[in-house]
Amino acid sequence: MTKRYCLTLDLKDDPKLIAEYRRYHEKIWPEITKSIRDAGIEDMEIYLLGTRMFMVMEVSEGFSFERKAKADAANPKVREWEELMWKFQKPLPNAKPGEKWMRLERIFKLDQ
Repeated sequence: MTKRYCLTLDLKDDPKLIAEYRRYHEKIWPEITKSIRDAGIEDMEIYLLGTRMFMVMEVSEGFSFERKAKADAANPKVREWEELMWKFQKPLPNAKPGEKWMRLERIFKLDQ
């Protein structure tokens, strides 16, 4: 059974930086794709409106944000990617120090 998480983060309000960020995501590094899949993330999409990003993740039953964070911290290529992405990203106003992508709370679902 898969589970869905939705997260949000802002980009810096700079059209050149946003364009560069988009280019990086047209072909992300293979090590990043591998780390995402190895964590149990089965599908991931990022949407953008202005400077606000919205990420949808479909994860396997064994996925854990804590295990993913530990694996990322131990992976030099992921650390390099995250440091590079921070050039474009900025924390949300209510983020804790160092917090990037923040999980959204689902408040409505259309019942079938």
